[in-house]
Amino acid sequence: MRLYVMRHGVAMDRHDPAAPSDPERPLTADGSERTRLAVLGLVRLGVHVERVLTSPYLRATQTAAIAAEPLGVPRGAIETLDALAPEQPVDAAVAAIEAAGARSTLLVGHAPELDALIARLVGATQPLTALKKAGVAVLDVRGPSGGRLLAVYEPKVLRQLGRQ
Repeated sequence: MRLYVMRHGVAMDRHDPAAPSDPERPLTADGSERTRLAVLGLVRLGVHVERVLTSPYLRATQTAAIAAEPLGVPRGAIETLDALAPEQPVDAAVAAIEAAGARSTLLVGHAPELDALIARLVGATQPLTALKKAGVAVLDVRGPSGGRLLAVYEPKVLRQLGRQ
């Protein structure tokens, strides 16, 4: 399976007095636009996915919604998984990925959990990545710890591609 692991876009600052609870913090307008451009960069790279799995937190579901259409996934094919919420065990996310059964999947979630998940999927004991907001790692996954890390795309690079 080809797995595209994307960290959510820039969200409202958690320390802002007007910020809602953490699960309800939305993407900022700038965060939405930067995410859109990053996704367009993925499209320019030829990325197409069959399925989107996302954390239930608002900033992640918004990121998933922004990504779905350009990547060829109907909004109805976005699945929310509690296993991708912050502070969930990596094993739960691994099980959800294995159950997805798609040839290509976009996973949207949070740091540092996504970096721990990537490490687990490639059989590393420590994180190999530090995904930035709207950054993407690409993996070839062949089991719970038999994957290969193929690429890590910085959001700035994806945005530059997305503007072309």
